[in-house]
Parts: sequence; structure tokens; C-alpha cells
Amino acid sequence: MVLSKTASESDVSVHSTFASRYVRSSLPRFKMPDNSIPKEAAYQIINDELMLDGNPRLNLASFVTTWMEPECDKLMMAAINKNYVDMDEYPVTTELQACLASILITFSHLFNAPLGDSETAVGVGTVGSSEAIMLAGLAFKRKWQNKRRAEGKPCDNPNIVTGANVQVCWEKFANYFEVELKEVKLREGYYVMDPVKAVELVDENTICVAAILGSTLNGEFEDVKLLNDLLIEKNKLTGWDTSIHVDAASGGFIAPFIYPELEWDFRLPLVKSINVSGHKYGLVYAGIGWVIWRNKEDLPDELIFHINYLGADQPTFTLNFSKGSSQVIAQYYQLIRLGYEGYQNVMENCRENALVLKQGLEKTGRFNIVSKDNGVPLVAFSLKDNSCHSEFEVSDMLRRFGWIVPAYTMPPDAQHVTVLRVVIREDFSRTLAERLVIDITKVLHELDALPARISANIAGEEDKVKKNGMVVKKTALETQREITDAWKKLVTDRKSQVC
Repeated sequence: MVLSKTASESDVSVHSTFASRYVRSSLPRFKMPDNSIPKEAAYQIINDELMLDGNPRLNLASFVTTWMEPECDKLMMAAINKNYVDMDEYPVTTELQACLASILITFSHLFNAPLGDSETAVGVGTVGSSEAIMLAGLAFKRKWQNKRRAEGKPCDNPNIVTGANVQVCWEKFANYFEVELKEVKLREGYYVMDPVKAVELVDENTICVAAILGSTLNGEFEDVKLLNDLLIEKNKLTGWDTSIHVDAASGGFIAPFIYPELEWDFRLPLVKSINVSGHKYGLVYAGIGWVIWRNKEDLPDELIFHINYLGADQPTFTLNFSKGSSQVIAQYYQLIRLGYEGYQNVMENCRENALVLKQGLEKTGRFNIVSKDNGVPLVAFSLKDNSCHSEFEVSDMLRRFGWIVPAYTMPPDAQHVTVLRVVIREDFSRTLAERLVIDITKVLHELDALPARISANIAGEEDKVKKNGMVVKKTALETQREITDAWKKLVTDRKSQVC
């Protein structure tokens, strides 16, 4: 006779997690469980769920680094338990941080800061460009307030001028720190801030104008040189001293290496601060950014705090306090490992692979290219004919092949334009670019064989509106806007169903 025995509910000495009771029971998702479980079971359960995530390297929506060399991974893991702010306890890590700030500001091929021999770098490490922008914006606001108070003028209504294409962190800054956000609207065919219109919005309460070196929407570099020249003229006429901040989150590690003649940085006299993301084209995993000031006078001293309760005097200008040291060490590794030559090779490869993808899409005859050849290496494109099927459908169907390619609408006043965007990162090879074109072509053929869905309902059944009691056919623009709104709602509803 074969005897069997059910394991005790309290028995945790199992040889296999999959043979244990922990894979038979649901774990609470929204509260802490009453009892402990073995570490192997906890790991297996979480790891199994994470398998359902998309492949980071095929996430073509993100600008953030998804691959680093194994040697750098080891360095990051070795430093993962070091708190970045414990400078007295980890002096070598702190020295690496100081070296990085100096490299970023003094390296002549990067931001061209006008430092003398005895001057030191003025910059801080952050958890990304969002924090860097908050700090830079605070410096502009405080400097403007101090000047207004000294002149006996009101300082309670500051504003900042940007394009409507800025990343959401600029809206957060304006909201959190009570600064009016003046946005230059976009228009079809021109998806970055117009310097002429930006300068027209500047008044005596403008703390700065923010220019983007690498728009999130289409990768285009804004014309910082023209903005600088126009502002100089306006400052002469008005007596103001409105300055520029350059949001180089993506472009700050691109332009110095493949567009060295482009004037966008501290070579322009009105550029007072620059932010850059180390975790984008600085080639480090998510969690590191930098903000650099032209000189010490551009960072008001009252914003800098000094603490000594960690063992030594530490100047600090951050929004948060504790953070890991791993990303700082990883950034240092990349700079000394690659050097100027290595970064230049990486950026050139990205640019060439972007051109390969662009040419492949053009050969299909189905897309308009919205991005520019000079800028962040990405390809933004839209369907020439989206009357039956939309860019959102293309994005949705590409996920079946593993690709994550976002579809989105442009900001005002170009919100009727919908685009797809592929960001070319270091680990996106020519082979992958060619494979993506093949899969996009397959998707187009599949869509051609399907009946139009939401598009047909809107464009066919609801293409008429009443005006003054008369039925009038909607314009193509009105129809396209309704199609876009319907697909945006569909995508939003799908996302809201995900826990």
C-alpha cells in the first residue's frame, strides 16, 4: 500500500517552492500579511509576477538607460548599501561625486563653462532632471526676488516662459513653487518653442526662459542661440536681465559629442544653468541627474544649507536627503571607461541606427516623419492616412511582437496630430532597427485586412453636426480630433484597469 501525507500548514522545510503551500494561496496585495513566509517563496512569487513585465530593452518609449556593462553592474551592487549623504563615512565616494561635477563643468568638450584657473565647479548631483529643474528654477526665482526687493518692487508674481512641449516636471515646478507658467503654443509642422514668440511673452516678472535641448515629443533641439540673441536685444531695450536655463536632460550628452559646433551652452552669455540626465544618454541606470550653474553668483547662497551631524560640515542643496551611491559610481565608471572617444562612438551609432529606422519607415510609403535628423536620436512618425486605423492601433498591435512603441497626441495647438515615437538608445542595434521595420510592416498588413473600428464609427456615422438647424459635414480636422480623443479615452480606460 502506498502511503501519502499532506504537509503540515506550518511546515516550511520544503525542498521546492513549487511543492509548498505558498504557491497554492493568494497573498494579500493591499495589506501586510499576518505571518512570515520563507525567503525563497517570497522571491519566487515576486519574480513570477515580474516576468509579465515588458522587456526593458524593447521599451522604445523610454529615454532611460536599460543596459550597462556587467562590470559596472558589479560596482553598483557593491555600493548599493552606501548612503550618498554620509560623506564623512564614505569619503572616497564623496570625492568621486566632486570629480564628476568638476568634469561636467570644466571638460571643454561638454558645457564650456567660463571658469578661471582658481574657480571651482558649481553644480550638484540629483536623482534626475526633474529634481535638477526644481533646483535651477528655485535659484532663478530667489535671484529674481532678491533683485526686485532691492529695487523696492513687488516680487509676488513671478513667471517662467517655456514651450508647450516641455516635460511635465516644468509644470510641477510652476505649480509647487507658485510660478506662473507661460507656454508658447505649438503648431502643425513646428513642434518646439518658437524663440520669437517666447521673447514676446517675457516681461519684468519673468525669472527665466527655459529652452529644451532635445524635445520629448520629436527629439528636436530648440534654437538656444537665436533665443539668446533676441533676449539680449530685449534686455537692452527694457533694462531687464532675463536669462536662460537649458533643459538638456537628453541632449546634454549628445550635442557635445556629435554636434560640437552647435552653440547652446555656456558659450552663450545668457545661459546661466543647465541640467542633464545621467540616466539617459549619460548611459547610467535610472536615478541620477546633474544641474550646473555658470558661476557661483547664479546660485544664491541662502539656498545652500550646511549640516554637521553626519561628522563634518556638508553644504547641501537638494530636495531630498538620503539616496544611494550606486548611480554616482556608475556615472564615474562610464566617464573613465568610455572617455570622449567612447561617448562619441555611442552617440554616432545611435544617430546612424535612427537613420536606418527612418529610411525603413519611409520605404513603406505609409508614414510622415515628424522628427529631425539633427537632435536626439529618435524617430517620430505618423500615418499618412489614419482615416481607417490610427497610430494607437499600430502601437497596440506592436506589443504582440514584444515592442513597446508609444502613440500620443501633440500639445496645444497641435493636439490633432498623433505620432508614434521610437527612442534609439545605446543597446538598440541596426539588426533591431531592421526587425522593427519588418514587424511594423506586418502590423500594417494586418490592419489593412481588418475593418475600421472606432475610426469608422466616428468618421462614418458621426461625421455630421448641426449648425443653425442645418446638417453640416464635419471637417477632416474635426473628425481627426474626435478619432484621437476616442482612442485616448480607450487607452486611458485600459490603463486604469491595471492594478
